[in-house]
Amino acid sequence: MKFAAIADVHGNRPALEAVLADIAALGIDEVVNLGDHVSGPLEAARTAELLMERGFPSIRGDQDRILLELRQAGTSTRSDFRELERKHFEWMASMPSTLTYKERVFLCHGSPRNDAAFWLDHIGGDGRAHPSAIDSIEAGAEGICAEIILCAHTHIPRMVRLRDGRLVVNPGSVGLPGYDGKVPVPYVVEVGTPHACYAILEHAGEGWSATIRYVPYDTTAMAALARAKGMLTWASAIATGWVQREGKQVPSAVP
Repeated sequence: MKFAAIADVHGNRPALEAVLADIAALGIDEVVNLGDHVSGPLEAARTAELLMERGFPSIRGDQDRILLELRQAGTSTRSDFRELERKHFEWMASMPSTLTYKERVFLCHGSPRNDAAFWLDHIGGDGRAHPSAIDSIEAGAEGICAEIILCAHTHIPRMVRLRDGRLVVNPGSVGLPGYDGKVPVPYVVEVGTPHACYAILEHAGEGWSATIRYVPYDTTAMAALARAKGMLTWASAIATGWVQREGKQVPSAVP
């Protein structure tokens, strides 16, 4: 059994196209999608169209849920919300929050019980993400009988082998390698490369293996689009993999 896992595309269609081309070049036919498909200042509708066309087994992320809540409330000035059509909202609404894939793989966005949870990592008092303790991770996996558990949300690629043998994998983010937030403290997450990221999962021989893949693509258009919409954090992260903070420089993008 071999398949790819993608997550956190966030409307970055060029990154998604690069990842899907890489998956196809490797001869992998099966893909699962862990949510946060279109949210952000990029190409929400065009990304939704591509994902709808592919029809991957998919779950709803916390940002997908928020977009649906905005629609239920009636309106929003967000650019992603204004781009999306009724069919796109219905597509997201049709997704479950968790999913068991082929009876062996459990899909969730944040953690099995919370779509907005940091699970394999946590935000420290220094405003940075740090690996979570094994006891905390195992508590989050309690009651999940699948051999492999896939999660997303943090955008940080990570693999953790639980002490009972189960494997928990975060495939990283296809479309957004850095961002900032305010809760529980002001923080920054930076992957350090602008490459699109996903994971390959395979069961053979001794059990499950996981490989994280980083795929280069031309980030120019999406960084420019984020910048034009005033989302400078997104523009910096997409172009470089780092979040530009006031008064500090980030490394230049590699051609």
